[in-house]
Amino acid sequence: MKISIGPLQYYWQRDVVFNFYEAMGQTAVDVVYLGEAVCSRRHELRLADWLDIAALLKKAGKEVVLSTQVLLESGAEVGSMHKITGNGEFAVEANDMGAVQCLNGKGPFVAGPHLNIYNLPTLQWMAGLGANRWVIPLEMKRSDLAVIQADRPAGLETEVFAYGRMPLAFSARCFTARQRNLPKDDCRFSCLDHPDGLMLKTREHEGFLVLNGTQTQSAKVYNLVDALDDMRSLGVDVVRLSPQSQNMADVVAVFDAARKHTLSPQDALARLQPLMPFEGCNGYWHGQPGLDQVHSDTLAEQD
Repeated sequence: MKISIGPLQYYWQRDVVFNFYEAMGQTAVDVVYLGEAVCSRRHELRLADWLDIAALLKKAGKEVVLSTQVLLESGAEVGSMHKITGNGEFAVEANDMGAVQCLNGKGPFVAGPHLNIYNLPTLQWMAGLGANRWVIPLEMKRSDLAVIQADRPAGLETEVFAYGRMPLAFSARCFTARQRNLPKDDCRFSCLDHPDGLMLKTREHEGFLVLNGTQTQSAKVYNLVDALDDMRSLGVDVVRLSPQSQNMADVVAVFDAARKHTLSPQDALARLQPLMPFEGCNGYWHGQPGLDQVHSDTLAEQD
């Protein structure tokens, strides 16, 4: 089972991004996804910069994949997507059907989680277009994945989002700018002030969602480190960890130890608690509300 680092969801300063990926090159990560998937107004890095980082990671022995933006709203964004899909060197993760169309017949690609592949016929169709890996939708439960895995197309890898704040929705409106009474086109790059997103609390002062520009995330951190053996039994090939601003190398180390069984699932969970920006959840995997934390003793009782 491989470990991947998903595309960076947040807006960080250029030197911070370079330092982050330099550090990731020294970890046990196998696959790294690069690129701006959230908002085209995030200009700290251009495509040339992402390609420079890709070259460094490739030299470090990592598999590199370039991710396309999820929600395209302008001709310029479509043009950027065409440049990424036509880069000619690195594999691409398609996060919308326009990118899939550009990649169709041009070699293998990764079908991203936002393509909403929920059943076997759709997965077979995507494999026929050239996908050699798919990332399951965030809310897909284990039992539904098991049905698909039983008959998935030959040669197709399965990747599961296993750690990080979940990207739940994308919008044409920038909520981070709106929070400051700023229009989207004059956001003053407000996201730079929130390296792990802006927490949105309920009236009872409980963490509910995280605002990340045009993206809405879960406040809780999805964490499936204790389900790695279960995933392996289902034939999952890759587990995805989403970048966070602090402790990411340590998070990777815990997942690496868990997949090698040098840490038990329970010890891995305990080791991750102080490394997370907020409390954890795993409900979707178990067919429960996403913000729930289902414990192993509860599963034992259900069995």
